[in-house]
Amino acid sequence: MLAMFQHAVVTGAASGLGRALCLELAQRGVAVVVSDVNAEGAEETAEEVRRRGARAEVIDCDVADEASVNALHEEAEGRIGPIDLLCNNAGVAVAGPFEELSLEDWKWIVDINLWGVIYGCRAFLPGMRTRGHGYVLNVASAAGLLRSPNMAPYNVTKIGVVGLSETLHAEYAEYGVNVTALCPTFFQTAIMDSSRGVEMAESKMARSRMKRSKVQAPDVARIALDDLVAGKVYSVPMTDGRVLWALKRAAPEHFYGLLNRAAKWATRFS
Repeated sequence: MLAMFQHAVVTGAASGLGRALCLELAQRGVAVVVSDVNAEGAEETAEEVRRRGARAEVIDCDVADEASVNALHEEAEGRIGPIDLLCNNAGVAVAGPFEELSLEDWKWIVDINLWGVIYGCRAFLPGMRTRGHGYVLNVASAAGLLRSPNMAPYNVTKIGVVGLSETLHAEYAEYGVNVTALCPTFFQTAIMDSSRGVEMAESKMARSRMKRSKVQAPDVARIALDDLVAGKVYSVPMTDGRVLWALKRAAPEHFYGLLNRAAKWATRFS
């Protein structure tokens, strides 16, 4: 598929899905601003983009800081031109029983996962609207649709990202701008390495499912960008995510009892 965008910014691009998005964009001939707080990892991503024949610029950004995100916008457009694709990908995880999680960890994850996306949209959307063309991919999670137990802070932030994406999709469509919420389930990523909270059997299960998933970061990146170009509100790349989401919508009163039992069963064999 030919790219519908020429200049992209990807946050959280030092590894995992962020890197995969950059490499997929490189394959499509898109100039990419690789942004992360991890400068070394961002440079590695940029080098891989360049080896694929695409332009890459590295700009440090802390998405939890509004001024840093605004500076990213200004510097990105100054270096490569008007940004017509923003991938709000940077994210972290907090897991554990609700009563055992600190408010400091709540603030940490909300600042990055939710405020970071809000700041990104506020910085980049006005220019897209003015130009009458643009795309925003907000990386949420299946947690934004399904809400697993012992993941309250993560769930809340991802629900917020999904809700924001739905709202902006409706608001900006008339201006030629598409906003999509990406909601994958499990795939190999570094998010668990920086996670906070309480280590539980579910964490071990999650790491195991990440490794076993047949759909990995390069696949998620390709599917997400195709869905974005197609104008979809949601991109749900994995079959398990689509099945569980359909089950929840069909039987909302029974869904969470089934989910709890399934989670307990899965942790026994992870």
